Amino acid sequence: MITFHDIEEAAARIKGAVYESPCRQSIPLSEITGMEIYCKLDHLQRTGSFKERGARNALAQLSDEQKKKGVIAASAGNHAQALAYQGKLLGIPATVVMPKFAPLIKVTNCQKLGATVVLHGKDFAEAKVRAHEIADEKGLAYIDGYDAPAIIAGQGTMGLEIVAQVPDLDAVIVPVGGGGLLAGVSLAIKTLRPQAKVIAVEADSVASFSAALREGKPTRIETQATLADGLAIAQVGSDAFEVARRCTDKTVLVNEGQIALAILRIVELEKGVVEGAAATPLAACLSGQLPELAGKRVVLLHCGGNIDPNVLGRVIERGLVADGRLARFTAVISDRPGGLADLTTRIAAAGASIKQVVHDRAFAGSDVSAVHVLCTVETRDRNHLLELRAKLKEHGVETYDETQRSPRVA
Repeated sequence: MITFHDIEEAAARIKGAVYESPCRQSIPLSEITGMEIYCKLDHLQRTGSFKERGARNALAQLSDEQKKKGVIAASAGNHAQALAYQGKLLGIPATVVMPKFAPLIKVTNCQKLGATVVLHGKDFAEAKVRAHEIADEKGLAYIDGYDAPAIIAGQGTMGLEIVAQVPDLDAVIVPVGGGGLLAGVSLAIKTLRPQAKVIAVEADSVASFSAALREGKPTRIETQATLADGLAIAQVGSDAFEVARRCTDKTVLVNEGQIALAILRIVELEKGVVEGAAATPLAACLSGQLPELAGKRVVLLHCGGNIDPNVLGRVIERGLVADGRLARFTAVISDRPGGLADLTTRIAAAGASIKQVVHDRAFAGSDVSAVHVLCTVETRDRNHLLELRAKLKEHGVETYDETQRSPRVA
């Protein structure tokens, strides 16, 4: 079991090797949440995540003999990159085993940092088994990504920085997957500012910490695909859980739509790019589950920024859909000449922007005088979309969501 003293020693050990990231107040995020929001920008680390803290602390404590042999870890990406980078700085060979679903950008970055990358298994659990096998075969030291005392202590240094940067904070919201970050940060926060609330946030499709709280011990769950891939851990770490359960005041679950919307908000309002896991604290604030934090000083952990650019584009579109700013509906119009032109004119007159139109005659139903037009439009918000459809209805144009359309025989 780690202590606060371990975190203090870790802070001294990593000083100068890990970036002391800023914790800035965000006026736009404060306005949309009704809280006084501060963002701890640890996605600005060299490898794009907080994982460098624990990796450096663990590597620095290895024996000289083990440093020569090297280390190995299983990781979905961020721990792997951190271990590769800090290992390179210390001259320690690093091997990382990554699940086959790991984002390509994280795989490529690990290779660029000089690590040996092994892709194995459909999930983190299978990758971890393979990593232990290789460790035994080659005499490498296995560096756990979230459940080793040195890792937890290293991650806890972020909590020390947060209290120094926002000494009067009321709450901190921490993403939780394996639990190492939550354990370290919560221990630091509760030691230095006991009255501050520590709130854990999980993606609802990979809620291993909530499962552990219900059962009273780490419990394996079935994970599902999530935008917060860094949180996709089937079982929270046992050491991390014992610390986190004592120091966490509340746990919140957020869904995929809320995560996508939070990523979009950070892009638009903070001009920042974060991965899904790092967006979950803002998603929690926007979910309506934390009314007790209204007007309070709240720190959000932007813990990682390694999102695949291809995924980012899709996530932004999902966020726009969740925000009511990108919508798709089917309009039923007459197949007479000028029918489509009349529809597009009325959409434009309502202030909406047409992104795509698909004209469907062959499968439009039994009425040969009508045609279905699948419209993708950009609107200001959900109310604007409702206004658009109401105006179309006034002019005799019926519109339907895809889920409202009657089944058609193809």
